[in-house]
Amino acid sequence: MTPFDDDKPLLIAEGLTKYYGRQLGCRDASFELYEGEVMAVVGESGSGKSTLLQMLSTQIEPTSGRILYRMRDGGMKNLWEMSEPERRFLLRTDWGYVHQDPQHGLRMGVSAGGNVGERLMAIGQRNYAGIRATAADWLGRVEIPENRIDDTPRTYSGGMRQRLQIARNLVTAPRLIFMDEPTGGLDVSVQARLLDLLRRIVSEMRIAAIIVTHDLAVARLLSNRIMVMKGGEVIEAGLTDQVLDDPHQPYTQLLVSSILPV
Repeated sequence: MTPFDDDKPLLIAEGLTKYYGRQLGCRDASFELYEGEVMAVVGESGSGKSTLLQMLSTQIEPTSGRILYRMRDGGMKNLWEMSEPERRFLLRTDWGYVHQDPQHGLRMGVSAGGNVGERLMAIGQRNYAGIRATAADWLGRVEIPENRIDDTPRTYSGGMRQRLQIARNLVTAPRLIFMDEPTGGLDVSVQARLLDLLRRIVSEMRIAAIIVTHDLAVARLLSNRIMVMKGGEVIEAGLTDQVLDDPHQPYTQLLVSSILPV
């Protein structure tokens, strides 16, 4: 039972499995995600967490299993029975994807305002003044000075690039956002500021999120639920505080104790 069990699931993963030739990437991952719920996927390098995120965000096709997503009209659709243009449209509008390296999620030669405005144009907005005003508002929300709106991300610090990537993803009010190590590569003080920003915005907008991280402090701060992966399989799952405060599996106990390299 979750705090969101009075709603229908937003996303359902059933038996997701991925093999790269004979090599296992992920096996039999199943869960339900509800609107407004944040789930962290944790594990050491090679545990399968990135493979799972790539399947869920339709970057790679599962070997077996299926992913169901509740569209805005309330109907559930199998993502891999949709056309490629339909999946791309979801990624541009109803979903967001925050990359560990902001250079993969931004157009580095386009202004900050242009990066945010492109997402608005993807949902049909064409009024330049309105797009620019919305972009400026979102830059303010992610603590980027408005006078930097015409600067390109190349002139931004790493933390500012990551905040710009967040603004670009959230400007269309998506219902689901995927985050791949969103604080990776940032120094501790910048991480803390970014995490506080993410927690506030995701909560205010009631966005569902799936976060892949090796940092259990990130998982504890941002997520309601957690899945622990090892060797391509989910070995423990539950409410974040319960799993981290009272882990049942020996691997999870080691992970929480920071004995394993992650």
